[in-house]
Amino acid sequence: MSVRKSSDIESISGNEGTEIKQYFHPHNTLNGISYSLAQFTLEPGKKSLLHKIKSSEIYYVLEGDAIMMINDESHQLKKDDSIYVPPMSEQYIKNTGSSTLRFLCIVEPAWKPEDEIILE
Repeated sequence: MSVRKSSDIESISGNEGTEIKQYFHPHNTLNGISYSLAQFTLEPGKKSLLHKIKSSEIYYVLEGDAIMMINDESHQLKKDDSIYVPPMSEQYIKNTGSSTLRFLCIVEPAWKPEDEIILE
């Protein structure tokens, strides 16, 4: 079993403009998972870069308000909302609130740098 405490995980800067805490990924989990789970933060008024990845994703908003663009479709998100992003979708998320946006992202199969394409 693997237990990961948020306070023990260092944040890293994501390629697309977010701060990331990688909770579970095949490289740090002993039971052979095929997905990854990470927490992202984005400051008020900021947005991630337009990008796409080869994997499917599910975003779950922990705190804040956002607009998620997926292939030119706009989706309003708030605390406790979730959204599915199909593989190879052009996407970005923008913090539209006055506080830090925090969300979880599950990626299946697990995120790999070579599977992400930054489009701007």
